[in-house]
Amino acid sequence: MSLRVTGARRAYVKRGRDDVVALDGVDVSVAEGELVVVVGPSGSGKSTLLRAIAGLEQLDEGSVHLGSRDVTHLPAGKRDVSLVFQDYALFPHLDVAANIGFGLAARRMRSSAIRDKVDAAARLLELDRLLDRRPRELSGGEQQRVALARAMVREPVAFLMDEPLSNLDAALRLRTRAQTRELQRRLGVAMLYVTHDQDEAMALADRMVVLRAGRVEQVGTPDEVYRHPATPFVASFVGPLPANLLPSRITLRPGLVAVRPERTRLVSLGEGNFDAVVAAVEPAGEEVVLVLEVLGAWHQVLCRVPSGERPDAGAKAGVTWDVADEHYFPDAEDE
Repeated sequence: MSLRVTGARRAYVKRGRDDVVALDGVDVSVAEGELVVVVGPSGSGKSTLLRAIAGLEQLDEGSVHLGSRDVTHLPAGKRDVSLVFQDYALFPHLDVAANIGFGLAARRMRSSAIRDKVDAAARLLELDRLLDRRPRELSGGEQQRVALARAMVREPVAFLMDEPLSNLDAALRLRTRAQTRELQRRLGVAMLYVTHDQDEAMALADRMVVLRAGRVEQVGTPDEVYRHPATPFVASFVGPLPANLLPSRITLRPGLVAVRPERTRLVSLGEGNFDAVVAAVEPAGEEVVLVLEVLGAWHQVLCRVPSGERPDAGAKAGVTWDVADEHYFPDAEDE
């Protein structure tokens, strides 16, 4: 079943201050079987959007549809969605089996049916050997899988994920990310996944929704968002390194030019788009990231080059790129 949010607006009244607008006309859609990731910095409205879909927040304007059903004004318990929280919200006094089956027991489902569903979910998520353990006996990744299993056994029409991997270490996050993606493909349900980690968003998403200050900056596949950013913010936020936003005092063009560090290269002085001095050299495996100060412009840029081309700090060079690799925003405000 599909999920659709239209014109979502949510503001919070702050005494003695202007209202804080968490969502400002947000449109999001998730097709059946699709995984859409909402990504943005802290305070962009990601969690508010998820809570509004789940029924834990009421929208001031807009609507929420699950398939053909308008659930905008339905309480959370009647929306038939499952929400996986950042902290997993497991019951510490219950074992894994009871945690997974808790929602089914609350619905007074027969014990045998609960057991069958719990066993099936546990096998799928490789939890079948952990069913008699308590949450404190589990690793972070195992707890996350228990939370997923608890959501899965309810057979919801949509899954909502609120930064479920943020508490895991880097290696475990990679493994669990792959498991989450595989689970979503097997279930074939609509999944809306919220994260502040744009690397995670690009790895997981069928489509990405980039939020900033309660507004949608861009919607597209990870490749579209990376290769064709719609705004300077998207260019600087999405990608392995923030894009360089070059103002008119450097490019001599109105607006801003965005160039990704991995698309820049060093050339001889006077032969590039501008000259710069190497302020810092940061190793990054087989490559190095250079922090460059543009000569005479009081502006820093990043350049990613092979480690074999690593210059010394204080060295001067020209910086250039191919025209096809730049993104021009003529109406963007200069820095």
